[in-house]
Amino acid sequence: MRLKKLLFLLIPAVFAACSPYNRVLKGSDMDAKMEYAVKLYNKGDYFKALPLLEELITVYRGTQKAERTYYYYAYTNYRLGDYTSAAYDFENFSKTFPTSQFAEECAYMHAYCYYQDSPDFSLDQTNTYKAINELQLFADRYPSSQRITECNRLIDQLRGKLETKSFEQARLYFNMEDYKAAVTAFRNLLNDFPSTSFRENSLFLIVKSEFLLAENSIDEKKSERYSETLGFYGEFTAAYPESKFKKEADDIASTTRRRLERLNGTLNPSSSN
Repeated sequence: MRLKKLLFLLIPAVFAACSPYNRVLKGSDMDAKMEYAVKLYNKGDYFKALPLLEELITVYRGTQKAERTYYYYAYTNYRLGDYTSAAYDFENFSKTFPTSQFAEECAYMHAYCYYQDSPDFSLDQTNTYKAINELQLFADRYPSSQRITECNRLIDQLRGKLETKSFEQARLYFNMEDYKAAVTAFRNLLNDFPSTSFRENSLFLIVKSEFLLAENSIDEKKSERYSETLGFYGEFTAAYPESKFKKEADDIASTTRRRLERLNGTLNPSSSN
């Protein structure tokens, strides 16, 4: 009984060892390995193609076959979702084979791998900044490329992600009632992204944050901060006279003026002498 179970387990292993893939993998015919790797790649079996190509890029280094091998190797890592390795491979290809018909394509794919590796806006955006930089470098290097339009679209998309992160960070300060930090964060957002889609919201929240900061300030700082509130209010209404936030902003401005009138009447040093 035990022997039957053992045979049952061994038979698939024996057939696997005799499979065409294993024969090619363990064989010494490098050209056969290359053609089999390409066949696997075209079938979408990237996991099996990778070990063959890893061996071949070493064997073919410095030969005429290196270019084709490395091209497939880079794309295999890309198809497997290993964008870090693929980015390195595509860059290495374009540097090693600068006159190749695939040099421009691989230079673009190097940048595109960073785009693919750009995470959700709530996470660290190091790869987003890297992707923007690499896409811009590609556009500078190949200004006549047919990929320029796509490059610009991707850059805009990545910048939109950075805008969203900046806005959400500023709004987090506001929700945490850290109004001073909120004002600074919203101002930085507007400076970094002048045409941001969050401009109207940001300008309004600056008004509201500065007002609430003044409300919670010590008496010595209230007057200055209420005055700054009115300055921000003027900037907001000039930019968005028909804003959906206009009524609330107007109410804040009216309250701010009353606060200033009262402060000027009670805190003016000359009035107590």
